[in-house]
Formats: sequence, C-alpha cells, structure tokens
Amino acid sequence: MSTPPQPPQQPEQPSEAPAQPSAYPYPNPQSPAPGGPLGFPPAAPATQTGQQSIYAQPTLVGQPVQPQPVNPYLQQGPYPVVGPPPGSGGGGGAGKAVLWAALGAVVASAAWAAGVLLTGAAADPDLAGYEAPSNLCTSTDYAAFKEEYAASDSSPTHNSLKDDALDESLCSLSLKKTGSSYTDAYLSAQVDLHKKTDPGPEFTAAWKNYGDSHSGYDVQSVTGIGDEAYLVSNDTTSGSTSGSLYATLAVRDGWMTYMMSYSAYYSSYDSDKDPPTLEEVTDYLKTDTRAALEDLGG
Repeated sequence: MSTPPQPPQQPEQPSEAPAQPSAYPYPNPQSPAPGGPLGFPPAAPATQTGQQSIYAQPTLVGQPVQPQPVNPYLQQGPYPVVGPPPGSGGGGGAGKAVLWAALGAVVASAAWAAGVLLTGAAADPDLAGYEAPSNLCTSTDYAAFKEEYAASDSSPTHNSLKDDALDESLCSLSLKKTGSSYTDAYLSAQVDLHKKTDPGPEFTAAWKNYGDSHSGYDVQSVTGIGDEAYLVSNDTTSGSTSGSLYATLAVRDGWMTYMMSYSAYYSSYDSDKDPPTLEEVTDYLKTDTRAALEDLGG
C-alpha cells in the first residue's frame, strides 16, 4: 500500500529568530518585544529611493545599518522642549528652552499655591460657644412638649460623632399622653458643629427652598432664634383621628445648626385624647428650641 504524499515541511524557525512585536503598547516583562524597552516594532525599510526611515541612524561607510527604534513618547524632562526656530543660531537654544520651561513650571506652581491660599483657606469656625454633648437627650429641654405629653420616654435613643471637621449629636424621643398604651408622637433633635466649612449658604438653600423639593410642605421664616431659622410643616390632619402632622424648626447660629422635629399619626390617638394643632406644635418647637440652645452653651 502506497503512502500518500506528505506536504513539504516548513523549515524550523531558528532559535535566534526575533520574537514577534507585542500587540500591546507596553512591554511584557517576561517576553520583551524587540526594538526597545517599550516594545515598539523594528524599523521598516525605506520603500523609495532617497526615503529614509525615522529609525535609521547615521553610519560609517561600509558599516551595516543597525536600525534603532525611536520612542516618540519619550521626553527628556517633565515638559516638552521646543527647540529654537531654524536660523536662530546659537548652540544654547535647546538649553534656554529647558530653562524657560522650568521657570514657567515654577511660576505656574507658585500661582496655583497663591490661589489656594487666597481662595481655599477657611476662616476660623464661628461656633458661638456651642457644644455637642455625647448624650443630647440629657441636654434637650422639651418642657413645652411635656405639658402635652406627660409620660416620659424611659429609653430614648441617642448617638454622637466627634471629628476634626464636625461634631454631631442626635436624640430621638417617644411622646406619650398620660394613660396611653402606645406612642402618640415622636420628637427628635440634632445639633451639628461645623468646624471646617461655613454651613450658611447650604443651610439657607436647603431649608428656605424646602417646599420646592418636597411637595405639600409649607416653609416659614422665623425671627428671633439664631442667625436664621425656618419652620417646615406638613399637616394632613382631618379632625382628631386621621391624617398626620409633621413640623421641623431648623436653626443656624454661626457655624452651628440645630433641628427639632415633631411627627404624629393621628390614627394612633385614642378617641378621647385630642392631639395638638399645628399652631400649638409650632409654639412648642420655638419654646423648647430656645431653651435647648441655651443649654448647649449658646
């Protein structure tokens, strides 16, 4: 049985054959591409008479050309150096360009640093003597609300934060009328001492325009408490057993901000217990906020 003809075998590639150029713009440390440290391919031969490869270097007569790759991204220094225009003369043009580039970098850095000092430096915080206690519940005076809700909360919730930029304390209380089995309303308070940035512009934007970003809420400016204060409320009550009532008094005094919030769902009230009106809650918030700010050192 005759053996079918075999296709001619390709000659084995000699071990000295150069590796193929890498497909990536950066070298593979384990298999470096030929032609240079960044893996650029070797120079292509000139195709026309008189055309010279960008990789070709001047050689001596009779010496074979050894193509050397040129890295077009390699710069001598942190900034591109532009040489002198043709005909300018003077062998020190490149050196002068380097000098001017260095001087320009120094001037630009100095100008940037001056801008930071002039525009980025924060003023000393105006905390107006306030402190943020670790337990705000023991420092929150809500005597006005206690007239409406005489039963005390035996386990209020509180937490605090101490940081170079911000001190913060929070307290959350359950409010009950005498004889109530369940919570009738909720009261929360929060104090923030802004020690790095002035909260004024953002405080005004957030609370003055609260009604624009939250449908159904009314916003009133309150005078006589801190530098500025806003009362935000939402009242959907109907009678004494349906709807809900929400109100927050937000105050800024210097770089201190304080909020006291009240919320109640009237469906939780017993039919024999009348909930407070929005006008009454507003008065409670103003009275207790003034007392709380005094207790916090303002």
